Amino acid sequence: MKFEDVVGQQHIVSHLKTSASSGRIAHAQLFTGKSGSGILSVALAYARFILCGEASEKPHSHAMFDKLGHPDLHFVFPVNTNSNIKASHPTSDLFLKEWRAFVLENPYGNLFDWYQHIEIDNKQGNISVHEAQEIYKKMSLKSYEGGYKVMIIWMADRMNSQTSNKLLKLIEEPPKDSVFILITENKDQIMQTIFSRCQLLEFPPLSVNAIVTGLERDLKLPQADALKIANRSQGDYQIALSSESKNENEIQFEEWFITWVRSAFKAKGNKSVVNELILWSETIAAHNRETLKQFLNYCIEFFRQALLTNYQSESLVYLTPKTNNFKLEKFAPFIHGNNILSIFEALETAQFHIERNGNAKIVLTNLSIQLTRFLHVKEQ
Repeated sequence: MKFEDVVGQQHIVSHLKTSASSGRIAHAQLFTGKSGSGILSVALAYARFILCGEASEKPHSHAMFDKLGHPDLHFVFPVNTNSNIKASHPTSDLFLKEWRAFVLENPYGNLFDWYQHIEIDNKQGNISVHEAQEIYKKMSLKSYEGGYKVMIIWMADRMNSQTSNKLLKLIEEPPKDSVFILITENKDQIMQTIFSRCQLLEFPPLSVNAIVTGLERDLKLPQADALKIANRSQGDYQIALSSESKNENEIQFEEWFITWVRSAFKAKGNKSVVNELILWSETIAAHNRETLKQFLNYCIEFFRQALLTNYQSESLVYLTPKTNNFKLEKFAPFIHGNNILSIFEALETAQFHIERNGNAKIVLTNLSIQLTRFLHVKEQ
């Protein structure tokens, strides 16, 4: 990944390139924003510029970096055991092959995509204290090429308190010519003492024009097609890239959603149907936290699309449910200005509690009961 490969974020790219060229490289930096805004892509391009210089310099270094195998480039990311790796204390080094393949294929992938890639089932990935010990070892070594060493910590909010405290000491007294780039979608989850010692760089969602340019370049799409996709991508390049094919997860999410709203419609005044909602909640709650968060995001977008359909904003509607006997235009009249804010608030509250390890079954059951009321609110 080079700076010229990055989609959008030109003001950030310009800032990083200028500061690195002038030797003003902060030893600890925190990149925050959604994965689809390009935080990892920019971090990789920045690390490449620090370690390898311009494209005409150090051709051997550039070749190593192209495979993410540069000896002065190090990665840490959330992991857990899977069918192949059963270590009692798994660390990133055990997943480096999978990580390189994942990033090279799509540097805009998110945590949900990563967990699927390494097939950790319903487990949560984390960055353990054993990882912190590996960071110490790597950053204490001499640089292979005599310059900087770069440590990219992806999804740094997945560090537990022990890991954070160990890393804090390293950030406070960093080895010579060490650069730590912490990446997170949730800056509020970073330990405050680490947060305060990092130079913060916030990534906004990508502009429509940036996504159009990226799609024209990367997928060779005609401008008109790229514009349609960009308009519904919510500033997220990962969503844009996956829009060309129906995602397997989206098919599953649609099935869950439609089962859910159909049961919620029937539940009002029919106590026996409440058991269906409880059973639905138990079934969905069995999945891991990242899957639940992705699903709740999907629900928010589905309701938004229904609202747009109801108010005849066809140019902004792209959702076409595949489920038999379910038509968006028939569902849409039940989603309107008198209940949409309540629905969004309930879904966002559920996301908040899932993010903080709330009991998923209780969270989803409560959400389901609320939905039975909201769907029967009349438009005034």
